[in-house]
Amino acid sequence: METNTYASLSNYMDLLLDAICVVDRDGRFVFVSAGGERIFGYTPDEMLGRPMIELVHPDDRAKTLAKANKIMSGLQEPHFENRYIRKDGQIVHIMWSARWSEADQVRVAVARDISKRKRAEAVQHAQYAISETAHNASDLHTLFEGIHRSIAELMRAPGFCIALYDERSGELSFPYSADQQPSRQKLAPSIFCAEIIGTGQALLLTPATRSTVPAELQELFGNHSHSSLGVPLKSRNGIIGALVVQNDADNGHYTEQDLELLQFVSTQIAAAIERKQLLERLQQMALFDQLTGLPNRELFHDRIQLALARARREQSQLALLYLDLDKFKVVNDSYGHAAGDLLLEKVARRIEHCVRASDTVARFGGDEFVVLLENSGSEQDATRTAEKIRHALNQPFDLEGQSVTVLPSIGMAIYPRHGEDEKQLLRHADAAMYSAKKAGGNRVQL
Repeated sequence: METNTYASLSNYMDLLLDAICVVDRDGRFVFVSAGGERIFGYTPDEMLGRPMIELVHPDDRAKTLAKANKIMSGLQEPHFENRYIRKDGQIVHIMWSARWSEADQVRVAVARDISKRKRAEAVQHAQYAISETAHNASDLHTLFEGIHRSIAELMRAPGFCIALYDERSGELSFPYSADQQPSRQKLAPSIFCAEIIGTGQALLLTPATRSTVPAELQELFGNHSHSSLGVPLKSRNGIIGALVVQNDADNGHYTEQDLELLQFVSTQIAAAIERKQLLERLQQMALFDQLTGLPNRELFHDRIQLALARARREQSQLALLYLDLDKFKVVNDSYGHAAGDLLLEKVARRIEHCVRASDTVARFGGDEFVVLLENSGSEQDATRTAEKIRHALNQPFDLEGQSVTVLPSIGMAIYPRHGEDEKQLLRHADAAMYSAKKAGGNRVQL
């Protein structure tokens, strides 16, 4: 097929919105119609002689070469899709219809820009995925991971972070951050997110938009060719944070279209985060003591049921400690209830430091605490832990300048020796605690 043959047809081909591309066996462009510039951003002259694979998105090169080999073996491919990177750095989705000309030893293909359709599909899928994640996520971190996956299907997001803003304290936190390319130059997230939250406006930072952003961000951006995109997370109660993605220039710069997409799903993301935060707060209120942060009776009930089931299955023993502070009322009467509350918080922390992470320390109310020691070993091991707690609580407490000493009475019950269920164990541990108190307090009673 001669070059002048292309020229005779080019006047007609140039009227097409699609691009006609001819690539030789070595994978180099030998002809591109005028539609190629609309799709790829390069003029036909800039593309002639250039390897086709150089323009393909890095993530799609392997499958593109595999498909090209099949076409050259005689297979027709009417609906092959891949992504190219335009001259301006934008990513374009293309559907190809291609075949191999054995006589001319070239691949002849028609390229159609399907970016708008792919974006619409991606947004719809992302909205569904975010909704599904918000419904199924067990905690905020799981929700953030799901949001990251959903955004990554909309646009490339090797760098991704979520910042949350607490309006009452004015603090900015970063509960989720991921960077799949650690060698890449990063933009300081605190400054970038603070700008987004402070202005309430989305921010697109690329080499092309660098001159339009605040001088502080220009300085951070330097001469690096990566691009960053951030949007505020707005809810009915105001701005709760920001979402930021970052990408290398090799994978295409972010565009205004990407900004619009991220803004479109950001409201749904903000609502999902706010709902999960509310649920976690409600769960915290329902299952944890508001003063000390320890599990309450309800959560302790669940913990001991699971522990008893394991102990029965493994034929092991566990210990239950029931603890009461002797003369705690004197502290309240002498120093006030604020000092009493502070003392309870400090007591909770000391008890936690005396046990393992697998054990449970709960507050049952007032100055009563219960400790569940799983796989406690021997009775002597449990007694040693109880004595360790007693000695720790014997040390003076500093209550805002006042040195206060409290003495605990600790009752102990052992499964299965003192009971087969929660009710029996609690009753025996409680009775032992009262025996310790009647004997003068500050002791461990089995």
